[in-house]
Amino acid sequence: MAFQFTRKMVKIKGQLREYHIVEHHGAVAIIPWQDEMVTFVYQTRPAVGKKLLEIPAGALEKGEEPLEAARRELAEETGWRAKIWHRLGELYLAPGYSTEVLHLYLATDLSLGEQDLDDSEDIEVIHLPWREALIRAQTGSIKDAKTLAAFLHLEAWLQNQIKTESRAQ
Repeated sequence: MAFQFTRKMVKIKGQLREYHIVEHHGAVAIIPWQDEMVTFVYQTRPAVGKKLLEIPAGALEKGEEPLEAARRELAEETGWRAKIWHRLGELYLAPGYSTEVLHLYLATDLSLGEQDLDDSEDIEVIHLPWREALIRAQTGSIKDAKTLAAFLHLEAWLQNQIKTESRAQ
């Protein structure tokens, strides 16, 4: 199991308070990028009773390195294998009650293999141009927080790449 529940006593403003914490191994989320197209997974999310458009993601197994988990999740959910990986950053998903850290990656130079979905996964792979994906994010069509946060990280990374290329010329 990727998580467990614990109880933690913390002194806040001189008073001892009880908090219920989800202890989590962490997770990864990947933006698969090929020719300015992004690969998404459109999957059933029973907790919200909807199918959501998201980037591929998944939990780290105990002791697993984030990049190793990213490679595994990308292949399982989309069939893609990537030759080039860029670390975009990390963030806390719900620091009010969870220790989960999400590691964000950009995967490029992709080649297609076979998907390897769990029995519980209902995933359709969808490819969208980057600009259309951004419009969907800005208009509220994409509601998944990790996807939206990853887009911010990718935009910063792309801007940095443009600056680096212009300095090199």
